[in-house]
Amino acid sequence: MDGNLILRTECAELNDPSPPVRPRLTLVIPTRNERESVPLLLRALEPAFGDLPVEVLFVDDSDDDTPATAARHAPDCRLPVRMIHREGGAREGGLAGAVLAGARHVRGEWALVMDADLQHPPEAAAAIARTALGHGVDIVVGTRYAGSGSTGDGLDGPVRRLVSRGSTLLTKAVFPHRLAGVSDPMSGLFAFRTAAIDMDRLSPLGFKVLLELLVRHPGARVAEVSYRFAPRAAGTSKASLREGLRFLRHLARLRRPAPAAHRADEGRHAVTGRRELGTTARFLAFGLVGLSGIAVNTAALWFFHTVVGLQHLLGATLATQVSSLWNWALLETLVYRGDREGGRRGAIVRGIAFLALNNLLLLGRLPLLQWLVDSGIGLLTANVLSLVVLFVARFLFSDLFIYRGRRDDGARRDPVRVLVAPGSVPPGTTEPSPSTTASPASPASPASPATTASPISPATTASPASGPAAAPSHHPKRPRYLTYRYDIAGTVTIGSQIHLPELEFFRAQWVPPDSCDITVRVGDVGRRFPRHRAVMTEIPGRGGPQPTTVQYEEQLGRLGANFRVDIGDPIDVLVSPLLARSPHVVYTNVLEALLRFVLVARGRMLLHSATVELGGTGVMLSALTDTGKTSTVLRLLSEHDGRFLSDDMTVVDATGNALCFPKPLTISAHTLHAVRSDDLTPHEWRRLQRQSRLHSKEGRSFAFTLARHNLPIMGVNAVTQILVPPPKYAVDRLVSCRLSSAVKVTELFVIERGTPRLSDLGHDETVDRLLANTEDAYGFPPFRYFAPAITVAGLDHARLRSRERDVLSGFLSGVRTRVLASDRFGWADEIPRLLDADRPAINGRPASLSDGSPWPHWMPEAPESAPSLPLRSGALPPRPVLRTDSGASRESDPGGRAP
Repeated sequence: MDGNLILRTECAELNDPSPPVRPRLTLVIPTRNERESVPLLLRALEPAFGDLPVEVLFVDDSDDDTPATAARHAPDCRLPVRMIHREGGAREGGLAGAVLAGARHVRGEWALVMDADLQHPPEAAAAIARTALGHGVDIVVGTRYAGSGSTGDGLDGPVRRLVSRGSTLLTKAVFPHRLAGVSDPMSGLFAFRTAAIDMDRLSPLGFKVLLELLVRHPGARVAEVSYRFAPRAAGTSKASLREGLRFLRHLARLRRPAPAAHRADEGRHAVTGRRELGTTARFLAFGLVGLSGIAVNTAALWFFHTVVGLQHLLGATLATQVSSLWNWALLETLVYRGDREGGRRGAIVRGIAFLALNNLLLLGRLPLLQWLVDSGIGLLTANVLSLVVLFVARFLFSDLFIYRGRRDDGARRDPVRVLVAPGSVPPGTTEPSPSTTASPASPASPASPATTASPISPATTASPASGPAAAPSHHPKRPRYLTYRYDIAGTVTIGSQIHLPELEFFRAQWVPPDSCDITVRVGDVGRRFPRHRAVMTEIPGRGGPQPTTVQYEEQLGRLGANFRVDIGDPIDVLVSPLLARSPHVVYTNVLEALLRFVLVARGRMLLHSATVELGGTGVMLSALTDTGKTSTVLRLLSEHDGRFLSDDMTVVDATGNALCFPKPLTISAHTLHAVRSDDLTPHEWRRLQRQSRLHSKEGRSFAFTLARHNLPIMGVNAVTQILVPPPKYAVDRLVSCRLSSAVKVTELFVIERGTPRLSDLGHDETVDRLLANTEDAYGFPPFRYFAPAITVAGLDHARLRSRERDVLSGFLSGVRTRVLASDRFGWADEIPRLLDADRPAINGRPASLSDGSPWPHWMPEAPESAPSLPLRSGALPPRPVLRTDSGASRESDPGGRAP
C-alpha cells in the first residue's frame, strides 16, 4: 500500500486479515517519527495478544516515512491495522490530542493506549487487555510502582527515575482523593472503557492523558496491572524540559474546575439551584455550626445545673439534646442544603439519626467530662473541651452517613484496590524454590510434601502441602488436617478446618481429606502491618503446578479478615484467624462463590431460589434478596403440607431437576410472623427477635452503605457476626415439615412486591431475571473483585458464566414461569390456588403423594431420551442407603454422622 494514500485518508485500513476480526478492544498507538519501532512492534503484538479480539490503530504525527513503513508491514500482521495521519497543522494537543483522536475512532468497547517504542511491552499490554475484558472496571492502569512492577531500565539514569517518582508523588499529593488507590497515575500504558468516559470533558496537555481521565472521572472503577518498564527498542525519547513545564501547567489547570466537566455535576443539583460544597468547605461550615452549638450546649448546661439544680452529668445529657436540635436545624438549612432528599420525612429521618449519633457519642463524652471535672477543671470549661475532642468524629459520621446524599452517586473511588501482578507472589509471602514445588507428573506425598508461596513472614519458609497441586501454605505450628468434610449432591466435595453450619446437611466424613475438590484452612494471610486501603491481588497462573492466586487483604494487616485462594486442582482457600471465627462470612462471601462455579463446570448450577414440593408438583420461587421468599416458603410448608428442598440456593441441572440444598434459614424481622415452632425456648425467641432486626433488609442496606467507604468491611462483617450471630435455624425446627431430596420442577413463580398482578414470563426473560437474582445474592464484597480470576477445568470466568446460562436455559425448557406480585405478602395464599386450578393441565394426571425414591436420591431418574449428567472423575461410588420409619432414609456413615 502506498504511504501517500494515508496522508489523504482520515482513517485508512492498512491490511485485510483473514479470518475477519470483530474487535472488542482497540490498541491506540500514537507515533511520531517511529519508523524503526513500528515493524518491531507489529511483529511483537501478534504473539502477545494471541486470540484476543483486538485491532491496532496508529495515530501518526510523523514527519518521516513512518506511515509508509507501517503500510508495508501491516499486511504481514494477523491483527487488523488502521492508521490516522495528522498533518502538521492538525496536530492539536500533541500526544494527548493524538490519543483523543484515536479514541474517537475505536471500533471496540475498550481503548488501550501504549507507546510504539516497545517501552510498554506487548505482553504487559496483553495482560491489561485481558484484565479490561474480564473485570468489571472502567479504567485499567499499567503500573510500575506496585506488585511486580518496576521502572527497570526504561528510565535513563537516576535523574529520570527521580523526576518520574517525584512527579508521581506530587500528583498524588495534589489529588489525594481522586487518585486514591492508583499507584501510577502518570503511566502511559492504560486502557479505558469508551462508554464510561466522557470525551467532551477531556482536554489534556502533553503526555499525561491518564491523569486527566482519573481526575475528571472520580467515580470510574479502576484496576491496576503491574509491568516492568522496558528500554526503548529504537528512536529517541520525547521527554524534555518543555514537556515538564507543560505537565506543571496541566497539573495547575486540573486543580481549577473545568467548565465542561462541572456543568454535568451542577446539573445533578439543579433541584436546589446550588452546587454542593466541597469536603473542606463542608468541614469549615460544620465547624462554624459546631461553635454555635457549643455555645448553646454550654448555656443549656449552665441553666440545667445552676438554675434548675440538676446533677452535672444529667444536665450535660439534657444540654446535648438541646444543642443537637440546634445543630441539626442549621445543618439542614445552611451546610447540606444541596444534599437534602425525601422532603419532610427525609429531614425527620436525618434528625433522628443525628440525635442518635450525638447520644451515642455522649456515652464516650460523659466519662471524659467527669474525668476533667475531677482533675479540677471547671464544669463549663470541661464541657467545652469534651465537645471539641469529639468534633471530628461527629463531622465524619454526619458527612459520610447521615448527609451522604447525592455525593455517593458514582463520584467515589472504589474502596478496594484491584491489582493484577503477573509473576509476583502475594504480599507477605516467600517465593518457593523450584525444588520444593510439586509437579503434575509427581504429586507430593505426605512423606515428601510440596510447597507453594505462603502468606507468612519472609523469614518463614514455605510449608508443606499434599495433593496433586500445591495447597496454600500455613504456619508450621498449625495442623493441615481437614476436620470437616462435605459431599455436595454427589458432585463437589469440600474439606475444611472450620465447621460450616450452612453445609451441615452434607456432612460426609467418609470423604478422604486428600481427595476434596475445595479445601479451607486457617493461617496468616498478607503482610504484618496495616495499609491505607483494602487490596485484592490477582496473580495469574503460569501453567503446570502454578495456579492462579487471588489474595484479599484489609486495612488491619494480618489482624484483618483476609483470605487467599489458589485456584488450582484442588481449589485451596486460606483464611485469616479472624475470618475463621465467623464461618458464616467464610461460607457466604468466599466459599459459596467457588462452589457455584465448580458446580457449573460439572454441569449443574447453584441457583438463587427456593424450591418446595406441593402435592407432587415441583415449585420454585425466585426473588431479589429481602423480598419475602423465606416467609412464603415457611407458610407453604406449614399451611399446605409442602416438602422442603431449599430456601436460598438450589442445585439444578439442564434436564429440569432440582436437588435439595437445605441450608439453615436466616430469619429476618419480616419473616418472624411465619415461624410456627413450639420448640424454641423463650430465651431463643427473645434472641431471635434481636438477631432478626440486625440481620434484616435494613441491616443489609447499612452494610452496603459501609462497603462504599474505605473501611475494613469484611472485618466489620466478621466481628458483627461473631458478636451477634445470624439467626439461622433448620427448617424443620421452625415449622413442622418433611424434606424432599429431588424434584422435577414444572412451576416457577417470580415473586415481587407491588400492585397485585399475575403475568406469564417468556423463556429468555426468565433466564435473564433468574441470573440477575442469582447475581444479586453475591453483591456484597469482595465477590466482584475476585470472581473474574476464577478458572475451573480450563473454563475462565466468562465461559463459566456462559455455561451457567446454558444450564439454566435447559433447566427452564420445561418450566412454566409466572410473575406474581403482592402488596401484602400474600404469595403463600395465591400459589396453592393457582396450582390447584392448573394442575390437571400442567401435569396431565393427578398428582402423586407417594414418598418416592429412597432418601437421599441425588440423581433423579431422567427420561430415556435425556442423557445422564456427567460425573466428575474420581467420584465416589454410591453409598448404602438405609430406610427409616419416617419414610426418609439415612446413609451409613463410618464417622457416625448422617446427612
